[in-house]
Amino acid sequence: MSSPAAAVPAALAVLEGVLERITYANEENGYTVARVDTGRGGDLLTVVGSLLGAQPGESLRMEGRWGSHAQYGKQFTVENYTTVLPATIQGIRRYLGSGLIKGIGPVMADRITTHFGVDTLDVIETEPKRLIEVPGLGPKRTKMIAAAWEEQKAIKEVMIFLQGVGVSTSIAVRIYKKYGDASISIVKNEPYRLAADVWGIGFLTADKIAQSVGIPHDSPERVKAGLQYALSQSTDQGHCYLPEEQLISDAVKLLQVDTGLVIDCLAELAADEGVVREKVPPQEGGEGDPVTAVYLVPFHRAEVSLAAQTRRLLRAPEDRMPAFRDVAWDKALAWLAERTGAELAPEQQAAVKLALTEKVAVLTGGPGCGKSFTVRSIVELARAKKAKVVLAAPTGRAAKRLAELTGAEASTVHRLLELKPGGDAAYDKDRPLDADLVVVDEASMLDLLLANKLVKAVAPGAHLLLVGDVDQLPSVGAGEVLRDLLADGGPVPSVRLTRIFRQAQQSGVVTNAHRINSGVPPITEGLPDFFLFVEDETEDAGRVTVDVAARRIPAKFGLNPRRDIQVLAPMHRGPAGAGALNGLLQQAITPARPDVPEKRFGGRVFRVGDKVTQIRNNYEKGQNGVFNGTVGVVTSLSLDDQRLTVLTDEDEEVPYDFDELDELAHAYAVTIHRSQGSEYPAVVIPVTTGAWMMLQRNLLYTAVTRAKKLVVLVGSRKAIGQAVRTVSAGRRCTALDHRLAGRIERSRATAQTAL
Repeated sequence: MSSPAAAVPAALAVLEGVLERITYANEENGYTVARVDTGRGGDLLTVVGSLLGAQPGESLRMEGRWGSHAQYGKQFTVENYTTVLPATIQGIRRYLGSGLIKGIGPVMADRITTHFGVDTLDVIETEPKRLIEVPGLGPKRTKMIAAAWEEQKAIKEVMIFLQGVGVSTSIAVRIYKKYGDASISIVKNEPYRLAADVWGIGFLTADKIAQSVGIPHDSPERVKAGLQYALSQSTDQGHCYLPEEQLISDAVKLLQVDTGLVIDCLAELAADEGVVREKVPPQEGGEGDPVTAVYLVPFHRAEVSLAAQTRRLLRAPEDRMPAFRDVAWDKALAWLAERTGAELAPEQQAAVKLALTEKVAVLTGGPGCGKSFTVRSIVELARAKKAKVVLAAPTGRAAKRLAELTGAEASTVHRLLELKPGGDAAYDKDRPLDADLVVVDEASMLDLLLANKLVKAVAPGAHLLLVGDVDQLPSVGAGEVLRDLLADGGPVPSVRLTRIFRQAQQSGVVTNAHRINSGVPPITEGLPDFFLFVEDETEDAGRVTVDVAARRIPAKFGLNPRRDIQVLAPMHRGPAGAGALNGLLQQAITPARPDVPEKRFGGRVFRVGDKVTQIRNNYEKGQNGVFNGTVGVVTSLSLDDQRLTVLTDEDEEVPYDFDELDELAHAYAVTIHRSQGSEYPAVVIPVTTGAWMMLQRNLLYTAVTRAKKLVVLVGSRKAIGQAVRTVSAGRRCTALDHRLAGRIERSRATAQTAL
């Protein structure tokens, strides 16, 4: 019996046409679906493939293969293409109006082409000053257009060079902005620099580029970059270091090279101070043989510094609040009760005394246990003795809440320290904050790097009070600072509030938060503020989540779906993940309208009114930087200026050029990790078996404690049971608790010599 003939691939063909519109573009890999006009009449033709950098209105000469799609019919798959500038007025108008050049939108493109006709592009290229002839174009704007034209020409060169490597348009723009005319040279000769220098390019992309320019698979440069990438990935997962054996194993798997080569390159990296190796006690309980920890340099410096600065504050001989050393506490607490109208419970009194007499202290406890009232009492007493009190929190929302609670000004930690471009703080050890008492709320959110900057800025003799719930998820960034400060045997004194006050006991939200934290399933029936919609299928749970957040809660409770209601998902992916839910919630809350401009970026669309969040620390934006997790609303969007503006939850207006939009994500739904430090009138939480690996007690506890008034769970009882039962497995790799307790005393130089 003869075998069937193998399928013969379609022959390579050439197609020429004008790019009419881009219907989809994946910013990660450059894959594009577009429609082109071949000039032969009839319908537009669909082309698919990597059309990196191509703009509507451009004439394209595409090489590829003809094929057919079951749903979309005949289409052309592009393998390579070149661009030709458009020759017709219509093509030029579409080309200029596509958003290619900042300062020219559809309206201005029409005016310019009406004035100059088919000579438009020649005028912009050779006589840009003549643009002033066009009504509505002044000298400032013509200069901007000329500069943008020159830049896009240079960018296009870089894009064409990167086209075969699958680098996205936005990344190509970033490479050009970082390196300018040196872009192609650096990409060819030092591709691994991109991973360190250009946000959005990780090791994997840089590695793909390196392979395409001929860097060997076993190059030491590649292996060292891979080791640093593996450490960087671990910090994204919260670790401050990796045990050496684990790092070597991860690198061998990532790089597919010999173990011996990885070991040699790691030794070279340590010798060149690209990483730090140091012996630290093991994680659990400190028993057993020491572990060789490998740190990226900034994380080692920060951990050593944070421990040293904390101990420095604790041991400072001076005291900026000496009045509390011999205060008559009975009288002080009686005065306080009269002023606030409420008596403090014994453990709250202990916390007040601790904060006002110890240089560094931690106050922890769950919801309804009186943390907020205790903080207010501490601030009242400190002010009564004329102390300078400074209040801060990691997020804008938490800072606003702290200000409302105490009646005093509060700011984010970043703004308090006045972080400058590059990430250095205006306030540090050499220029400390002018404060006698520094109070930081939501301290569970403080990661290692930010906590180090904060503690360095506290003046000797001043008091630092960190307030937070240690049972919540740890910080998004590396470290478990609050937990390490509370570790047994450490030098930092603390009080844990455990008594739930009678008023809080009437709240289903508070009651269920404590039940979950104790490993007991929440009560989901008969409560006015805590509900469960049972949906066993993940897809159904996603659909109901959107309906509850966008329609049912606003109708029943009168809450604003954009401002007052937050969907919190255990994970980003999947039908009930934050990614899919954002698209559905945007359709329901901020739908497309013909009279409102919008900007499509990759797979997302941005509109005025969109709720968005920043997804990276950017020290260059805003007054003191804009940071991962900052939330805001899009207040304006200009296609001409290729820019939109976000009003953040710190009431700061921050502009974003369209090529910076991969720093923003929609925030109608966010992951529970990203909700830390925020509080919302109502939260809706999809809890499904589709997120099985993420379902842990502290995750669900954190989500429920984000709500002030109302919690709605959507999902299956099985998934909720899994979350309540599952205690988070394992600690993050951090040695801060050991450093605070004095169990790691050797200097970095000594440690390296010993190794």
